[in-house]
Amino acid sequence: MLYPSINEIRKKANSRYTLVVLAAKRAREIVDGMPSFIENEDVAKKQPVSIAAEEIAEDYITYSEGKGQNLEK
Repeated sequence: MLYPSINEIRKKANSRYTLVVLAAKRAREIVDGMPSFIENEDVAKKQPVSIAAEEIAEDYITYSEGKGQNLEK
């Protein structure tokens, strides 16, 4: 089973599409070299999208609606 579950993080956004965009943008930041907000030894072994999903589940990453939605950290 995946952690966090899609049902858990689905509550963090108004739609699953918003959630996908949010996770994809954060994953791209991680790939581009931004450090993860999650501190543990397993982070280096995880895929960027998995790290982004964990950060969303733990409320490290949020968003606000409006023109040009931006990540809030």
